[in-house]
Amino acid sequence: MQLKHLSQSKFVKKMSLWTLSIGLLFFGFFANTWRVADQNWFATHQKDTEAHVMGRMVKSRQDGIFSAGGLNGWGTAKSTDAEWIPSTELGPQYTAYLYNLSFDKFSTYNSQPGGQGMVFSLLDRLIPLSPQIKLTLFYILTALLSAGALTCIVGWFYEEFGGWVAICVIGSAVLSQWLTVFGKNLWWSLWAFYLPMIAVMYYLKRHRVPADRQFTKFGILIFIAVSIKCFINGYEYITTTLIMMLVPFVYYVILDKWSPRQCVKWTLAAGLGSGVAIFLSFIMLCFQIGAAKDGFMDGVEHIIWSFGKRTYGEAADFPPVYAASLEAGTIGVVITYMNGIFFDLNNYLPDMNAFVSNFLLKIRYYYLIVLFIAMSALLLWRGNAERRHHYIALIWTAWFSILAPLSWHVIFKAHSYIHTHMSFLLWQMPFTLFGSAVLGSTVIAWTKGSREKSNMEGV
Repeated sequence: MQLKHLSQSKFVKKMSLWTLSIGLLFFGFFANTWRVADQNWFATHQKDTEAHVMGRMVKSRQDGIFSAGGLNGWGTAKSTDAEWIPSTELGPQYTAYLYNLSFDKFSTYNSQPGGQGMVFSLLDRLIPLSPQIKLTLFYILTALLSAGALTCIVGWFYEEFGGWVAICVIGSAVLSQWLTVFGKNLWWSLWAFYLPMIAVMYYLKRHRVPADRQFTKFGILIFIAVSIKCFINGYEYITTTLIMMLVPFVYYVILDKWSPRQCVKWTLAAGLGSGVAIFLSFIMLCFQIGAAKDGFMDGVEHIIWSFGKRTYGEAADFPPVYAASLEAGTIGVVITYMNGIFFDLNNYLPDMNAFVSNFLLKIRYYYLIVLFIAMSALLLWRGNAERRHHYIALIWTAWFSILAPLSWHVIFKAHSYIHTHMSFLLWQMPFTLFGSAVLGSTVIAWTKGSREKSNMEGV
């Protein structure tokens, strides 16, 4: 009876935490309820990119979901249709969708399969409501999926480290202005980035005993998760996604003391599963581009060209607009992103002098890096002896996780140089989440240690 009561109590606590996490994250993503981001920034961030999805829905409504290869893009509305329609604040693609206009021309975006556009086009066809209501529902769905994905991560931390650490992770997600502005964006579909990591987290947690793990099953799971990610939002931040996927792998390797042979075997499974998924996604994209243009090889040429302009291609081989990004120094790009703002207290406090406002109230990523280094050292020094191995695994995993954002900033240096209006998001994939878990674990360990010391002195 007592065991049943404890089981019910644990279930209630878990469901309460999940509800709290989804609620806090959803309202932040959907409406910026916690004012983490500037409201104008929140309302307009990446709407130009999201407009490609709006254009896709108009094109799908007009010519079918798989027209123009199913690719996202921008269209030009028929002038006769647009004459009587007032323009919307967010631009002509939104106007065309909201007022049921048609396109004369449609220009495709060829660097990703555009799965999110196809999915929303299908929902647009199935839901018998006005475009205005449907667009709101699409934002609600995307915000919920993003909140749900991050809550799955929070739930993992709860099961591994307890409620207070999970709350610290929730706090880091809620306070991130970058997660907030991306959380409901239809183009980015934030949840898809985290899907491969979540799949690995829960698979390895449920199969701690080596005999329970199946090489083929693990590879297929990763293949499915990475395929969904590539279909939904393409190869955006793909190196970050793949390294993030390995973060829980590192945790369990250290925690359960895997043998070198096990490490090689399961790394190979992860590599094969994700490699096949990306290769097949490339093949599909080439066929899509071929359908929109003149043939399969147009897709191959576009992928090669896109890779070069985003990484270390020769500036002479690309339009002059890309020269500065291709010639930029990698270290300078990384420093730029370390100096980015995670959370801005100026959104809540009255105007301060310039120094306080810029350097004390703006919590920058290198502040967090220094803080997490200090917390890691303190946790190693004062961590509970019974949990020491868990703490060591967490610390190593947290510092492995920093490779996920850095991989994109280094490998796709040219892209990062240009896109400083969005690539700070990568610090949350998943470095700040694991860093906040280290912070929470340290505070709990030191609080518990101080309490035990006081009790002993009292005796």
